[in-house]
Amino acid sequence: MVQIPDWVQDTIFYQIFPDRFAKSDRVPKPGNLEAWDSRPTVYGFKGGDLLGVTEHLDYLQELGITAIYFTPIFQSTANHRYHTHDYYRVDPILGGDAAFSELLQAARARNIRVIIDGVFNHASRGFYQFNHILENGAASPYVNWFNIRGYPLHAYEGKPVNYDAWWGIPALPKMNTNLRAVREFIFGVAEHWIRLGVNGWRLDVPAEIDDDSFWQEFRRRVKTANADSYIVGEIWHEAQRWLQGDQFDAVMNYQFTRACIGFFIGENTDESLTTNVGFQTYPPLDASGFAYTINHLLSLYDRAITNAQMNLLDSHDTARFISIAKGDQSALRLATLFQMTYPGAPSVYYADEIGMPGGKDPDCRRTFPWNSPGQWDTSLLQYFKDCIALRKRYAALRYGEFRFVYAEERTIAYLRSLDDQRFVVVINAGAETTVNIVIHPEFGLPEGTSLTCLADPKTLYLVRNGQLSVHIGKREGVVLMAQSQTPVKTP
Repeated sequence: MVQIPDWVQDTIFYQIFPDRFAKSDRVPKPGNLEAWDSRPTVYGFKGGDLLGVTEHLDYLQELGITAIYFTPIFQSTANHRYHTHDYYRVDPILGGDAAFSELLQAARARNIRVIIDGVFNHASRGFYQFNHILENGAASPYVNWFNIRGYPLHAYEGKPVNYDAWWGIPALPKMNTNLRAVREFIFGVAEHWIRLGVNGWRLDVPAEIDDDSFWQEFRRRVKTANADSYIVGEIWHEAQRWLQGDQFDAVMNYQFTRACIGFFIGENTDESLTTNVGFQTYPPLDASGFAYTINHLLSLYDRAITNAQMNLLDSHDTARFISIAKGDQSALRLATLFQMTYPGAPSVYYADEIGMPGGKDPDCRRTFPWNSPGQWDTSLLQYFKDCIALRKRYAALRYGEFRFVYAEERTIAYLRSLDDQRFVVVINAGAETTVNIVIHPEFGLPEGTSLTCLADPKTLYLVRNGQLSVHIGKREGVVLMAQSQTPVKTP
């Protein structure tokens, strides 16, 4: 039986890129920081830190967030910190270990969990064991930690790299995970942070460690440290190999992202922002194509794993959804409604909820405009809050049965049901229309059932003559909740 932490399916994740979310006056900073409100660059630092996050936990709590996923926080010389120097030390620019400890304590007091990014396929030129080889060459006792093809190491541009490096980038030497000492080092890191109170790991490019036994042992060690820990891998494609219950609990569900772009944005997609990104988007999907794609995704894994998938619309590695949609806010609203009423764990990329745009990396990593509220779309923010609150209020919208009941042209409708809860969600990605949904006996909506529109409780819909008729506006979505199942006389 597949064992997944129960809390995940009830969770709303919020992804934070630490250098860009918020900064605190309590964290001393080095000089030469870029202006907070300037566009991000490849190498520049803005000075965001973990105490800045702590000081904005009330904001996240009001939004409805129950878990934070941080991109890397360990000591590094890159603003994104995927070039790890020290896996046992939080970056001092982020406030160091003390700031992280304070953040964990404050988050725990608000029932907000924290997962962190594990970059275990590759390290950096500043990683102690690799730096030892840079200084000592073949005499270093750590030469077997990496696959080296000659000395001295060609660790900078100018000569061909003579050691295994991720994508051939000299700054990212690949660790030799076949070596027991390396494996034990990584497993020790994983255990250490879990024991300190972290609630799980997001694993960077885990497919690069092409070894099931490595990830099986990783899982055993993490789950032994805390059986309730969450392990989610960055796999951009279908991930059956890793989701058998013996390696990861879930993956970042970029297949879900692709489907949402294909349907909710469709022909309006800015393809310049979706090429060479890590996934190939679908061609524009109509309702039936979207339903087929989603049903396929729901069939891939055990239901417990499906309910734990990290469902995202964008991330630090992609352009922002609203920019892919060429600024069409309706696409983001419809996709968010679907995300919040779909099985799995929704993940919101920081500042999406206020409509912040962003192109490809590094533009998708802009700073949160805390001091520029005029840049916030407060209506969109309220919409996010409402969708999140709706999901949190009703268990059926989190892990009830999911069934498409209508998919024609540009309109979909689906049933979410759990015990005596029944919801019909209708999302119209096209022009104003009326949909007539045939209600089959297995839907649990017998003749005469009345359904309330949750956005407008005065509006009622009735199952009559085996159908539910819903008039819906252009690019609009509604959630209908069954109120009464008392049979009534129909004309």
